[in-house]
Amino acid sequence: MSPGFQGRPRTAEPALPPGQYLTEDFPVLSAGPTPKVPLDTWEFVITTETGAEFRWSWTELMGLPQETATVDIHCVTRWSKLATNWQGVSLDTLLEGIDTDAHYALAHSYGGYTTNLPLDDLRGGRAWVAHTYDGSPLPAEHGGPARLLVPHLYFWKSAKWVRGVRLKTVDEPGFWETAGYHDYGDPWREQRYQGD
Repeated sequence: MSPGFQGRPRTAEPALPPGQYLTEDFPVLSAGPTPKVPLDTWEFVITTETGAEFRWSWTELMGLPQETATVDIHCVTRWSKLATNWQGVSLDTLLEGIDTDAHYALAHSYGGYTTNLPLDDLRGGRAWVAHTYDGSPLPAEHGGPARLLVPHLYFWKSAKWVRGVRLKTVDEPGFWETAGYHDYGDPWREQRYQGD
């Protein structure tokens, strides 16, 4: 090296999971029609492995402690969006006091969509039932009135139009997982498809 040679200036490119590209917009991807769920009939239900049910109406959900999360999201179709702003209720709040021996969860959505997750991935401040995006009510095309938000996994695990979670002692693949997508979906390990 010549004295004083500094090399090329480095850019402050964000760290993205392998194979991802940065987007500023918010692409809309859905497997079927967008459900229209009236708030007066919306509910969220946690069902334990014994069949016990814990229910919240929209009004009850709004009465629970609300959290704001600024998180990066990563879609399996290779886009990433950084520093997205959400508001919702932590799954820690919803699971508090529920007695379970389950290690897995199967999220259910209005419209029939399902996705499986380890129960530990819904705890510890890692998951929310999100109803607000960027300061406004979550639009239906992005999963409103409420979606699951599990930002440390590929975004298909953040089930749109979420209506409940069934706690399970045995892992059960959901919609995309039965079609060949990875059971876990860690974007940093590129777990896009079974076998990745």
